[in-house]
Amino acid sequence: MYELPKLNYDFNALEPHIDAKTMEIHHGKHHQAYVNNLNAAAKDANIEGLELSELLANVSKYSPAIRNNGGGHYNHSLFWETIGPNAGGLPTGELMDAITASFGSFDHFKEQFNKAATTRFGSGWAWLVVHEHTLVVSSTPNQDNPLMDLADIKGTPILGLDVWEHAYYLNYQNRRPDYIAAFWNVVNWNKVSELYSKAK
Repeated sequence: MYELPKLNYDFNALEPHIDAKTMEIHHGKHHQAYVNNLNAAAKDANIEGLELSELLANVSKYSPAIRNNGGGHYNHSLFWETIGPNAGGLPTGELMDAITASFGSFDHFKEQFNKAATTRFGSGWAWLVVHEHTLVVSSTPNQDNPLMDLADIKGTPILGLDVWEHAYYLNYQNRRPDYIAAFWNVVNWNKVSELYSKAK
């Protein structure tokens, strides 16, 4: 059984950047629905015990319900971990060195990431990915992610931004760029650094 992960902070902890009502609905309703639907689809496919990472690595073999809900569960679980209160600022250490080596500077990385998030048509995600020992920015449609065997750019995601309208519409309406700008104030770089160390 796949389970909804608990948040390590209160729904209102990310205000004013992400409002409490959005967090409550996004975590408790949207993510819970992905978990419920994934459990039902996995049961139908007789793959209930499969590790989520293994499922995603072979997702092209499975139904759209498994692809969409498995991706939704993984993506949101990563999202909650890599944002938090008293966050933002700049990464440090190995991660900052890797960002500078891969993109030229943190500002250039941020520009590329913002562009990926802003120009993703419809619903989807922007990613910072460890891809063949380097860092790259990518984006995916719907609930796809770079772990999937059908992703254009494959690798291990260490930071993701949800640009589905449910992630920001209550507070930002159609102003996706304002939501993207606010996101940088809640990025938990310590967690992203930890994920980078594991992935490389």
